[in-house]
Amino acid sequence: MAEVRVAIDVGGTFTDVVKLVPQTGELRFEKVATTPAEPTKGVLAAFAAAEAALNEVTTFNHGSTLGLNSLLTRTGAKVAVVATAGFRDVYLLGRTDRRPMYELTYRKPEALLKRRDTFEVVERSLFDGSVATPFDESGARSVAAEIAAGGYQAVAVSFLHAYANPAHELAMRDVLHEIAPGVEVTLSHELSGEYREYERTSTAVLDAYIKPIMRTYLEALAKRLDEGGFAGRFLMSRSGGGAMTAAAATRQPVNLILSGPAGGVVGAASLAKVIGTPNMITIDMGGTSLDASLVLDGEPVLHQGAEFESLPINTTSLNIHTIGAGGGSIAWLDAAGALQVGPQSAGASPGPAAYGRGGTQPTFTDAALILGYMGSDSPLGGSLRLDDDLAAKALQPIADRLGMSLRTLARGIVRISTIKIVGAVRAITVELGRDPKDFALLSFGGGGGLVAVDVARELGIPTVIVPPGQGAFSALGMLMADVQHDYSRTDVLPLASTPQAYFEEAFAAMETEANTALGDEGFGPEHRSLHRSVDLRYAGQEHAATVPYPAENVIDDLADSFRALHERLYGHVMDDAVEIVTLRLRAVGLVDKPAWPRHTERTIGEPPVLGERQVFTQSDTGVPYRLVSRESLMVGDMIDGPAVVAEHTATTVLHTGDRLCVAEHGELVISVHAEEKNQ
Repeated sequence: MAEVRVAIDVGGTFTDVVKLVPQTGELRFEKVATTPAEPTKGVLAAFAAAEAALNEVTTFNHGSTLGLNSLLTRTGAKVAVVATAGFRDVYLLGRTDRRPMYELTYRKPEALLKRRDTFEVVERSLFDGSVATPFDESGARSVAAEIAAGGYQAVAVSFLHAYANPAHELAMRDVLHEIAPGVEVTLSHELSGEYREYERTSTAVLDAYIKPIMRTYLEALAKRLDEGGFAGRFLMSRSGGGAMTAAAATRQPVNLILSGPAGGVVGAASLAKVIGTPNMITIDMGGTSLDASLVLDGEPVLHQGAEFESLPINTTSLNIHTIGAGGGSIAWLDAAGALQVGPQSAGASPGPAAYGRGGTQPTFTDAALILGYMGSDSPLGGSLRLDDDLAAKALQPIADRLGMSLRTLARGIVRISTIKIVGAVRAITVELGRDPKDFALLSFGGGGGLVAVDVARELGIPTVIVPPGQGAFSALGMLMADVQHDYSRTDVLPLASTPQAYFEEAFAAMETEANTALGDEGFGPEHRSLHRSVDLRYAGQEHAATVPYPAENVIDDLADSFRALHERLYGHVMDDAVEIVTLRLRAVGLVDKPAWPRHTERTIGEPPVLGERQVFTQSDTGVPYRLVSRESLMVGDMIDGPAVVAEHTATTVLHTGDRLCVAEHGELVISVHAEEKNQ
């Protein structure tokens, strides 16, 4: 029986599936409609669409937006917070900073709970782990009884300095399990072994808020898979770019909140190494949003301290900038009568008007169809034919109000979306001191290829790369992800006077925990990799920078690495003393990753042309664009723009002067024609 690997990425509009048979190199991409009302149904439909028998699947990688969507729609669990006596308001008070400084109407995003949902227990540990006030078990039992009677579904326990001494949080969990046995419990120290009580509490609340719905979903899905004969490894994509077992995900679902676009960035990093292009900007344009990220020196960029709607998530995640610019983004007129696109989306149901599923609002997809970028001659996913008349009907009311033609309006919609995407790319490059011209643009997602060359031209990026299976590339990237666990320990100490033995002892404790976790998940010593790093700062600074832990000359090498990083990040160094803030350990369970399949090389003839499509890029007078099927392209094929390359799950548009070459692994490498600008 052939080994089969499957990855399924559930998005807001479509569910993408990739089937890979490593022995034969078979790589199959499919799309099915997302089923928000019954998520397991869409996942099983994806297996069926890829003709992947469950009893033949050895590895199943899964990415889901279920937890994120429950946060967006505020449909998660009823959550209680248990805090140290005197600190019950930490979560609701948050920080005193004000992000939009000059917006007079600004209001903080709605919290996930009310003050009546916060409780406190007498206990107190100090920053060094010593106990200042013993745990009041009697008071804890009274609080647990209130929670049991209050109809709460989950509890976040966050005691002061629990990162240094978790004994009181563990005692509180025992009490809750005894008195409120049906309530999910999240302990802050298990998610974040770091100081900053607000950030740690926020992370615990977010985890507790989605834990019941994620546990229910994952257990239901695992049951359906078992019934179908699945006996392989079930992995979930996580925010930090790796994977975690489904069992671990039910215990710590906060790691899944920002996992949606992570698979694509992991896949981009893997492809970057294979094709010898180590620095890439990635744009992933799906049905609801666009995600922009960076790959530097063949590795995705990580950061500590992600956020959801200004709520901190104190776990490691990929540095991804997300905007509401997807294929389903709705075009509308603001109060001043100006055209806007997104962030509202038509989603999976009913979707863009052109889908013929009941949608009536105009979207980016409808505009792309009117311009000729897309067409009814190339069904999406092999079965969904777009309807020109329905798209035109959706756009007509706005066109009438603005007194312009349908195609002029459609160009405006696509142009606004393109500029928004340019802004997202600038946010992760120019605004952080990086020049986009030093990167290649890797475009994927169902809509990425429609705007990629325009985005690159705006930013002066010379090359666009479109990977194989661009419409389902995030799912493909999941197959390249290792299992990861992140551990941390806060200790604020002066670097110069800290003995090396301290580091070895602290890291050894984390590594023991990591090896136990990886061993329980089936990873032997030969399939484990442990990576140490240290957060450092100048004395008196608020935030730190992370540097790798050196093999020798620890103190001197850490100081030198920190100063070099500080100068690169901020443009200067100082003579101040350097402080240790947090030790970090990333534990990796190494998964056997498939090799990127090589594409067939053309030895005779030219790539076939399906015909022509009229595209209206500059005026209401159409320009003939050659229509080419990507499935017919082979290594070495060259396509000069203007052309439209249609494939099973996406479309790529080239304009006059752009040139496409099919490379070794089937990736499309597009040389972008630079526009001459008036001096």
